[in-house]
Amino acid sequence: MAFKSQRKHPLHRIGNWLPADHASHREWLCSIIKTVDRNETPLHPVLQEFQHLIETNTRVYMLMTGMFREVPHKSPYHHDPTGKPQIRDYEHFLQLLNHLLSTAPAWTDQSHRVGLVGLPINAILDWPMGTASGYAAFLDPDINAMLKKVLNAWGAFLRSPASAQVLNDSPHGWFGATGERDLTAAARIGPTDASHLQFHDLFECNPSAPYHGFSSWDDFFTRRFRDGVRPVAEPDNPRIIANACESKPYRTAQDVRARDTFWMKEQPYSLLDMLGHDPLALDFVGGTVYQAFLSALSYHRWHAPVSGMVIKAFVVDGTYYSEPLFEGVGNPEGRAQEIDLAGEVTSQAYITATATRAVIFFQADDPAIGLMAFLGVGMAEVSTCEISVKNGDHVDKGDQIGMFHFGGSTHCLLFRKGVKVSGFPQPGVEENVPVRSRLAVVS
Repeated sequence: MAFKSQRKHPLHRIGNWLPADHASHREWLCSIIKTVDRNETPLHPVLQEFQHLIETNTRVYMLMTGMFREVPHKSPYHHDPTGKPQIRDYEHFLQLLNHLLSTAPAWTDQSHRVGLVGLPINAILDWPMGTASGYAAFLDPDINAMLKKVLNAWGAFLRSPASAQVLNDSPHGWFGATGERDLTAAARIGPTDASHLQFHDLFECNPSAPYHGFSSWDDFFTRRFRDGVRPVAEPDNPRIIANACESKPYRTAQDVRARDTFWMKEQPYSLLDMLGHDPLALDFVGGTVYQAFLSALSYHRWHAPVSGMVIKAFVVDGTYYSEPLFEGVGNPEGRAQEIDLAGEVTSQAYITATATRAVIFFQADDPAIGLMAFLGVGMAEVSTCEISVKNGDHVDKGDQIGMFHFGGSTHCLLFRKGVKVSGFPQPGVEENVPVRSRLAVVS
């Protein structure tokens, strides 16, 4: 969707990972740039390595330089009326990354805007990601290998005690008035009346302890529900499929192909690419894919949709900031190129074949289901997929099977051709479908 220079109304941002309107995004980015420009500091060792890669690899240098130069020099892509871009070049980009590597995402409650920038690195790349050079750069294997090192360094900070500083009750803290309110509202779902429940009633924590008892940002973001908060749907009925992630439905597709043009605008599913070209992918040709996306405010652990044996469990390394070119740069009439604000977060089907993802194959106890698969897909910096089961494990429906660290983006359940599965929730529901609740039924 093209972005007009005077447009200021809220934009749809799937899962609330980025601000609902461009003004909030720009306000956040301007504050980060001012902080960095006033206090330039030596680069983190991993960013020194990144800079060395850029400056010694001709292809990488061309792409990293080009993606900033190709951002249109007009509103809203620049900061001031002179046309100065907000992020000037790769050196400036590395300085911004340097700041973010020691910063945990904070809640925002100021200037009548409430929310968060849940993908801060994605936010500073929002414009260059959508250029032609950005499209090529974020598919480049050397750049992605370097980004993995950068994100690992940030992940190490998010697991450190220093990252817990944002878990306070100030307006910029996650347990301030609006932060705790919205976290609690996202979890007050399900068949029973939960309107009286507070955050500490829903999640394992200690509200009287510093940071609610969480030891780090990652500890907070991978928080657990208290026992009984998310019961398993009909645990003794093997035909009932339990929801694997607390999420909103995105799409259900039937008769899915082994290979397809997933980078095209309709974003069809491509099984071999989704499942890392594993031989078991062929068992799902002609079958059903259910996909749903996770909210930035929600629970991020995965649970077994059926009872059965884990046949295979592995992580497929993928890209981190790739989005299909049609989402980023448009305007075929030859006017100045315009970039879609939603970018990565609207490319839900595309990233099932390109982003870092966890694949778990189950042999369900019920032969009517048989072999099925779970796919947990990382998005942007949300790309650490931790599998907590191994080949040969038997799981009961609802058991934990893994988690996203620092959130998550989307997940899929895959069923073989001939498995009659129905009753999936339709896209557009207001609330998440509770994890471990009834998702569908196999007849």
